Amino acid sequence: MSANNPLLAEVQRILPEIAANANEAEQLRQVPEQNIRLLKSIGMHRAFQPKKYGGLEISLPEFADCVAALAGACGGTAWAFSLLCTHSHQLAMFSQRLQDEVWGSNPDATASSSIAPFSQIEEAEGGVYLSGEMGWSSGCDHAEWAIVGMRRKNAAGEAVYSFGVLPRSDYEIRDNWYAMGMKGSGSKMLVIRNAFIPNHRIEAAKDMMEGRSSGFGLYPDSAIFYTPYRPYFASGFASISLGLAERMLQAFKEKTLNRVRAYTGVNVGTATPALMRLAESTHQIAAARAFLEKTWQDHAAHGRRHEYPSRETLAFWRTNQAYAVKMCIEAVDRLFSAAGATSWMEGNELQRLFRDSHMTGAHAYTDYDVCAQILGRELMGLEPDPSMV
Repeated sequence: MSANNPLLAEVQRILPEIAANANEAEQLRQVPEQNIRLLKSIGMHRAFQPKKYGGLEISLPEFADCVAALAGACGGTAWAFSLLCTHSHQLAMFSQRLQDEVWGSNPDATASSSIAPFSQIEEAEGGVYLSGEMGWSSGCDHAEWAIVGMRRKNAAGEAVYSFGVLPRSDYEIRDNWYAMGMKGSGSKMLVIRNAFIPNHRIEAAKDMMEGRSSGFGLYPDSAIFYTPYRPYFASGFASISLGLAERMLQAFKEKTLNRVRAYTGVNVGTATPALMRLAESTHQIAAARAFLEKTWQDHAAHGRRHEYPSRETLAFWRTNQAYAVKMCIEAVDRLFSAAGATSWMEGNELQRLFRDSHMTGAHAYTDYDVCAQILGRELMGLEPDPSMV
């Protein structure tokens, strides 16, 4: 954890209020308005926003520490709000015109996303008309814009994975978020009906990975924008998994310290099995943090050098994150399975940590079965499998 991180100090100051709203977030199935106000009051939504619009442009390691801390208080809030933050990094790679539209009159504006290219598009002069039912848009209730995925044909007739940006007036939110984990993330569906997206609001994903997007070079003095978009976009997933696991350690200790078995009167907290489980999970979570911190520092160092990562480095960055998530989930499971029947009661913090922890490994970016294949192919010198993104 960074010793000099002013934003982290501000996050820690409001964590008790965020934690107090965790059950409300689950009942609402979205982030409570109070949590959004608290987080915006300390400027966390500006973490990756260009300084030109009042942003902070903090480093990835600093941001990840903030997200991990937030996740310990409320996983759903951390999931949704971290994405609202990282989307600003992505928007900064779009055209200046688009950025002026988003932040020119409202510097506090944020965007949610639905990036799987399930939309249908029709080419038109100056842009496309887009329609679709776009799911998994975390935090959409609190965003003024949305980033959506599409496949647009280039001059050669090839389908190119791309992103389009729409204002809130161009889509409806369908409340279909009934999930077992990350209930508070409000990851609802965006319903888009024949919305026009002009070309200046569209970018190819590959261009945003390789420094060829319209916004590339707009901020030459910034380290965080001389980088592929995807590692920043996905940085919150592992940070949240880590924060949940670190909170699980503390919550397990608090519950187990004075726990007595009902039928025998034995103090569970001093029994050898509980001590061994706690020790191994502590080691595993510490290893996950060390592994992630090394990876985040490598991200930041590449940006400071204005050096784009090699294909191998990108493969490690992604799969390191997924492996750390795998370790965190294993550590949480080890503790939860020994936390007793009362831990399964609705409203108990441990069962919420358990459910949210598993959700961090369910995202396409953190699926370790996919990630292991990606890294294995890279290590063997094979070409990437296009079916694994």
